[in-house]
Amino acid sequence: MPTAIAVTSADLVLPAPDRHTPGAAVLRPPGEADLEGALAETSALLERHGHLVAVVPPWLPPATVRRLHTVRAILETDRIALLDVDLPPLGTAVLVRQLRQLTVTDFSPGVIASAARLLSHYVHAGALLGTVAKLDRVPVGLKAHARSWSPSARFAVLAHPTPHLARLAPTGSAGAELPPGPGFATHLTFARGSLSSDWVTAELAPAWQVQGVMENPLPADSAAWWATPKLVEFAAAIPDLSVLYQLVASVRREECRWCGFELIGDRCGFCAAPLAAPPPEAPARTGTRSRSRT
Repeated sequence: MPTAIAVTSADLVLPAPDRHTPGAAVLRPPGEADLEGALAETSALLERHGHLVAVVPPWLPPATVRRLHTVRAILETDRIALLDVDLPPLGTAVLVRQLRQLTVTDFSPGVIASAARLLSHYVHAGALLGTVAKLDRVPVGLKAHARSWSPSARFAVLAHPTPHLARLAPTGSAGAELPPGPGFATHLTFARGSLSSDWVTAELAPAWQVQGVMENPLPADSAAWWATPKLVEFAAAIPDLSVLYQLVASVRREECRWCGFELIGDRCGFCAAPLAAPPPEAPARTGTRSRSRT
């Protein structure tokens, strides 16, 4: 069976792009399952799939993160990878879908886990916001803060890969600089909050020349991440498995010096050890004086 991809919320599992892409396991948080249940759930996944790659976004409650690490420690296994992914919620869901696509290839679990860092660089994630008054994910100037009090205010915000913020004109994007888009073929996924606007599909998608557009429900954590429920979140990413495969395959594979898994990039996805060993510390110098010359 393919390597299992796991998330901590069902709304991070987007519909499969084809009939070959498997779903993702949803690990229940501490409030829904006790430790014994979490251990049984994870053990069953390992028995069925061999390896488990779990995506751990930074907005998770500390208790959920502790549970994940506790389960891995109690099971005493090196077959669980906990990936720190710093993307907005919808962008995270798109990355999870890409990892699910890669599990049907001949890549080893170590390569799939370490590919998350590579693929995240190619995800363009942002949102159309009705206010940026409380937004702390991208730099927000004083003028933008002041303009947020206008009921008709609209802001185009790109959080990743390069922060960008622009205020849109009341009737659309005229007079504002659109967020810089990807220079490669992508599909655009978007999700509506309480903001009523077709800007993403009518303005952004044509400007970014995306090959397709898909709407999905808004992840539960999106409003908190963007600091407002008045939003339309979007994420553009590479949809084609053959392109994803070529991208990952083009990177040199190494063997982790700590756990032995294959990896790409500079860090192992399973044990988080860096590819290169840290330089040895210089020996402490004594305080003795050098002899004077005679």
